[in-house]
Amino acid sequence: MVKNLKLLSLFMAVFTLFTVKVNAQLQKGSLVDGITAVIGNEIVLESDIEEQMNYARQQGANVTDRCEFLENIINNKLLIYEAKRDTLIANQSAMIKERADQKYNQILRNFPDERTMLNAYKFRSAYEMKNAIEKIDTDQYYGQQKYARITEKVDVTPNEVTDFYNTYKHQLPMVKDEVSVSQIMMFPKLTEAHKNELKAKLLKIKQDIQNGETFEQMARIYSEDTSASNGGLFTNVAKGTMVKPFEAAALNLQEGEISDPVETEFGYHLIQLVKKTGKVYDVRHILLKSTPNEEEIAAAREELNNIRTQIEQKKITFKEAAYKYSDDKQTKFNGGVLSSQDGSSKIEKINLSPTLAYQIAGLNPGDITDVFSDQNEREQKTVNIVMVNEVIPSHQLDIATDYERIKNLALERKKGETVERWIKSRLPDVFISINERYNNCAFKSSWDKK
Repeated sequence: MVKNLKLLSLFMAVFTLFTVKVNAQLQKGSLVDGITAVIGNEIVLESDIEEQMNYARQQGANVTDRCEFLENIINNKLLIYEAKRDTLIANQSAMIKERADQKYNQILRNFPDERTMLNAYKFRSAYEMKNAIEKIDTDQYYGQQKYARITEKVDVTPNEVTDFYNTYKHQLPMVKDEVSVSQIMMFPKLTEAHKNELKAKLLKIKQDIQNGETFEQMARIYSEDTSASNGGLFTNVAKGTMVKPFEAAALNLQEGEISDPVETEFGYHLIQLVKKTGKVYDVRHILLKSTPNEEEIAAAREELNNIRTQIEQKKITFKEAAYKYSDDKQTKFNGGVLSSQDGSSKIEKINLSPTLAYQIAGLNPGDITDVFSDQNEREQKTVNIVMVNEVIPSHQLDIATDYERIKNLALERKKGETVERWIKSRLPDVFISINERYNNCAFKSSWDKK
């Protein structure tokens, strides 16, 4: 059973093997670049197998059977091929391209310059690397969408969950020490004087542009966004992609026109509409982040400490306070409860951020931390308090305490079986050719080697 679960995880992992860890998948001239398989009009290179196996091993997967791994890739390519022919799956090429540019800029932030990054990832140009990211994300999008379409009506009954547990309970994984916690997170508020200072700086930049400087150069010098290295440019932006104040301001401009300072949750922007075509547009911007100073952080800490006192005095519950005061949109509506990547309210301690792990160390259920400073995933400064809801020692998955997790395992297994049946049903109608070097592989499906 453990092997089966790992295989299912591996099948799903094919969708996400190459996120921002882009590498030499598209290198020319190496031995591993031969074509391994063709599925419809989708191609699997020998380098695809090498790179994805290496990445899977880096993520801790025990990958030894090359034939088995190839079959997972072919399964995914068949999903991608069918997804692109499915008229109910939206074409998101513009958004994917935009996100590829954003990922490129995020990676660039980890290197001193662009050439160092391109050399490290073995790409000859920014264009080539962005194309690789876009291709990977496109495959991931179509594979996930088709998988979701095939399995959208798949569910498991309580009896099926119980049967799954009884069959595999001695092979289910151990759960490491966990906690359930709730938080109230607040962004320190900028004073009016600080806001006016940022807006005045942007107005001065706008005046310099009107006096002859280029928007692109000013963005490279002053913008605090990752797009600064690209002159603040976003291309092929689909309507509805950007936050509402930004998009409303951008689309109210004429091509070439520059806005006055626009406030969003990220800070203050100057925006220049470059081009608008149908439902997409190109835009440049200069961002000055709303980074609070020490005085503003201290004021926020005092405000949150007063809220903490009210909770301890039982004048308001933590859940009510989170709904009323927290600035974290992801948690404020569920009482501030933090979730793990699988959506569970139980989080393994080793997956907590160092700051959070330190703050709750030694606390018992019901205890609340002192106010502490932190930052979110966007590197925005925050002040926080956290309440410990539950402490769960390490244990093997048990249906009495981990029903939802066991249900999810049973559901994923059933979805995997559904997709396998669907793939077998499509084999007679799709051109599939596999290189003869894999003739000795004992594939699960009867791939038609043409």
